[in-house]
Amino acid sequence: MLKQVHDHIVSELQQNARTDTIFVVTAIAFNLIVLGINSAVAGEASEPHSNSSNDFILVVFIAMSLLVNIIATIALNTGRKSREKLVTGLLMMYRDNDVDQYYDASLVEGYNKRYMLFNGVIISLAVTSILVPLIIRFL
Repeated sequence: MLKQVHDHIVSELQQNARTDTIFVVTAIAFNLIVLGINSAVAGEASEPHSNSSNDFILVVFIAMSLLVNIIATIALNTGRKSREKLVTGLLMMYRDNDVDQYYDASLVEGYNKRYMLFNGVIISLAVTSILVPLIIRFL
């Protein structure tokens, strides 16, 4: 039974990693696409012959950018908490079976730093995808 529990926890960790990867890649791709679209729309909106629809498009994409990035950040924080619980369970299982010396408990801190860095990249790109078009539009 112990092997099945171990396999289940490892499987959950793998699923967690795949889900986190999807959220990170989606957020990065979305931010880069929004940066390009909003920059083009902002450039058009700053022209003398532009109409208000360009500004409306800019506002819609900014709102969607905020929404997608908030969701991605929440998902990553949820993934971090799940990973922490799963790894803690593994560590307890290893400790109970006297094999904990083969798994360094400080890895949990490394995982937490990685999640912090993922969130930093997403937030930085989100800010860039919002500020650059606004600068193009109004300056």
